[in-house]
Amino acid sequence: MSFPTVKAQTDQHPNTTENSNRGCQPEETVIDSNSDTHKENFDLKVENGVVKYKLHNVSESQQTSMKDENSNQVCLTIKSHRGGSPSVEQHDPKPLTIVPIQENVVSHKVSLENYEGKLCEEQRPSTKRQLSAESAAKSVSVRKRSTVKKSQEEIVKPLSVASPGTQSGRPYLPAVSSFQRKPRKLLFSNTDIFSKVDTFSIQKGRELREQEVFDAQKIACAVTEGGRNDLEKLRAIWIWLCHNIEYDLEGYLGLSQKICSSEEVIRTGKGVCSGYSGLCEEMCREVGIKCVEVSGYSKGVGYQAGHSLAEKRSDHEWNAVFVGGQWWLLDACWGAGTVDMKCKTFMKRYDDFYFLTEPSEFINSHFPDDQTWQLLTTSISMEEFETRPLKTSAFYQFGLILTQPKQYKTITDDGEAVVSVSSSRPMTFSYEMRQRDPQTGALKQEEVDSSCGLLSVTRQGMKLRLLPPEPGAYEVKLFARREGEPGALRWICSLELECTSVQKRQALPDNPYLNWGLAAGASALGIKGCTVAGEEAVEVGGGGECKVILQTSRPLMMVCELVHHELDAATAKRCLALQITAEQLVCNIMCPYKGFYRLSIFVQDYDSGSGTFQNAGNYLLHCQSPGLNPNALYPPDLGLWCGPGVRTQEAGLSHFSHTGAIVNAPQGRCNITFHCASPDMQIHASLCAELHEQTHFPLSRYVLLTFTDTSKVTVSVCAPRAGVYRLGIYGRKPPQQDYMSLCDFIIRSVCEKPGDPFPCVYSAWGRGCVLLEPRTGVLAPQSSVSFRVRVSGAQRVCVVGEKRTDLKMNKSRVWEGEAVTGNATQLKLAAVTKESNDMHVLMTFDVLNLKNEL
Repeated sequence: MSFPTVKAQTDQHPNTTENSNRGCQPEETVIDSNSDTHKENFDLKVENGVVKYKLHNVSESQQTSMKDENSNQVCLTIKSHRGGSPSVEQHDPKPLTIVPIQENVVSHKVSLENYEGKLCEEQRPSTKRQLSAESAAKSVSVRKRSTVKKSQEEIVKPLSVASPGTQSGRPYLPAVSSFQRKPRKLLFSNTDIFSKVDTFSIQKGRELREQEVFDAQKIACAVTEGGRNDLEKLRAIWIWLCHNIEYDLEGYLGLSQKICSSEEVIRTGKGVCSGYSGLCEEMCREVGIKCVEVSGYSKGVGYQAGHSLAEKRSDHEWNAVFVGGQWWLLDACWGAGTVDMKCKTFMKRYDDFYFLTEPSEFINSHFPDDQTWQLLTTSISMEEFETRPLKTSAFYQFGLILTQPKQYKTITDDGEAVVSVSSSRPMTFSYEMRQRDPQTGALKQEEVDSSCGLLSVTRQGMKLRLLPPEPGAYEVKLFARREGEPGALRWICSLELECTSVQKRQALPDNPYLNWGLAAGASALGIKGCTVAGEEAVEVGGGGECKVILQTSRPLMMVCELVHHELDAATAKRCLALQITAEQLVCNIMCPYKGFYRLSIFVQDYDSGSGTFQNAGNYLLHCQSPGLNPNALYPPDLGLWCGPGVRTQEAGLSHFSHTGAIVNAPQGRCNITFHCASPDMQIHASLCAELHEQTHFPLSRYVLLTFTDTSKVTVSVCAPRAGVYRLGIYGRKPPQQDYMSLCDFIIRSVCEKPGDPFPCVYSAWGRGCVLLEPRTGVLAPQSSVSFRVRVSGAQRVCVVGEKRTDLKMNKSRVWEGEAVTGNATQLKLAAVTKESNDMHVLMTFDVLNLKNEL
């Protein structure tokens, strides 16, 4: 099989050869990392208690006699690492005699001093390495006798170092220079190549297991077959490791015998971190890739944030590989999956992030024993590693930036703390906060109430305002998912919060949806924006009323929920008036109590039928005004269609004089006009209210519907007293029998003077009929009343009381005349139309008696 060429710089260094003395005392080689030729200039080996050394490339002027030097002795400290156990130090080092391998060499004392001057302390390799039994090797530490303490209890770090690309199987230390590293994306520029390599490696791995091939060298050669460069070969080995080896959690916890040999790891498919790193090194070495194991600390299984690592042994191993002309880091153990400590199980979950990870990102979860393996131009200390926020691979895969805070532990300021994350693309965010037990420090099972956090999400990131309910320590976990992608949110970051004091504040409403402001997926639901931001509470005006408007990209349906700790469900319905138009959703809110409210908005497509409403946004409202009279709330039984909107548009109604749902009538009277495009549409209007006192006339007498010849409709309202009314507009087209609700208007009257009713209208009062005078339906007794009316198609119009009064048509086609009420209790306005010679009553007027009573 042949893989396509990878568009990235491949390894130009010569291939290494396998050390034939692995598991035995190896030959100790020191490499000058500053040499351009990368040649050995100092060889040291121990044979039968004699330390022999050899110098390369030494000028004659540097050569001195060895006679005086042969009496010098050094101490050898032998450390062995097997099966992941901590290193064991021999406490009785014996003096060894030093002799030169050849005569014409410089003094070993001079050589050691020259070498020690070049070797920086931070370049010394780790002493805590956990290798598998097959790849374990002994390190030899060479020091002057005078530097060895009598107690012999200190751990001696080996001086074994080498430049990249020399001997295999050694902890090579990379030369850190100021040149700019090539970014990871250059190696990943062609993901199609990786896809083919991955498929081949997985398929080959199945075949090898079916054939019961458990030899690491054979597997390495088989899965890398067809790989044309080190990157393709390394990728094949990485994929095989991640998909064929599972983490042995029981072995890690000491519940069963720990698997050590590479053959057993391959055969059982289980191993701990040393099994992964040891196999990776062994397989890479087999195909000529420079790879070393790196030991250190990790923020993984067993890690407890806030606990110092300085006094603990390192607990993890990973690999460094030399590919593309520079060193990279990878962790096949973390790439294979994760551990669920609650269930004590390993969950296979391939994670590509830990393959050739950027050192600046790798350092947030992996701290090597030897700082040089940080691969950073400026290394960080263990203290800084411990104080950094815990970020997962998903955090970097999503391209997130934690802008606040910069450290893992945050202390509240006046009872509050802020966490903010920026992103380059829309994301869905969530969080959870748990309090730690003050005695044991363990996390409590139950989460802190969602009212203790205000999470607001924008297209540029998120902001979380934390308000702990009481002093103490808390763990805060952040979760995220790309907007529009299916599946659960992924853990991205963990922080520690310490609350020293709690600020006295008004209770916040619980928010089961966590997010404040527009939901992260609101755009997919058809929401383009909102008139109010969700980062801060919306301040409600002195009248206890506010408005939230959502702009939409398509017609939507909307329902809302208003929550306050004193607000019951029935009253909450009277606090909301919704207006649904083709381009926006308007929510009018009234707040009857002081304090904070949660307004949650749910939407679905207008034409989705019986679809599910989804949360589009949640807003925190803050009302500081005193409570409102329940009579001042919106009228009961309001429908979803308040004000002109999609429903009226579909019915052919347009050009409304009042485009909003609320109409204020300071004098107790108002006219609402609109156009009706269809001549077949029949319009009906009704007025409803909850009044403390029953009026003498029904509320239907306080609304008058007028049609004109030009399809214009006028709905006149005269409120009987101050209050809030619901004006319902209904329509139907024959042969429909029932009227359909088109919209509701909220009429507010503050006029204390009682309003007069309109005349009682009958079915003959239809299109083209306009009452000009009198506008009141109650007339005084023994008085002359001027009548002016327009009746379309009328042959004759008259007023009938004690006697009949015929009205005359003027040049403006208005029927007018004077009629006397006399002692009649009612006047009738009637007309004879062209279609019928019969006289039809259009409307009636009530006449008061002499005591001005009905």
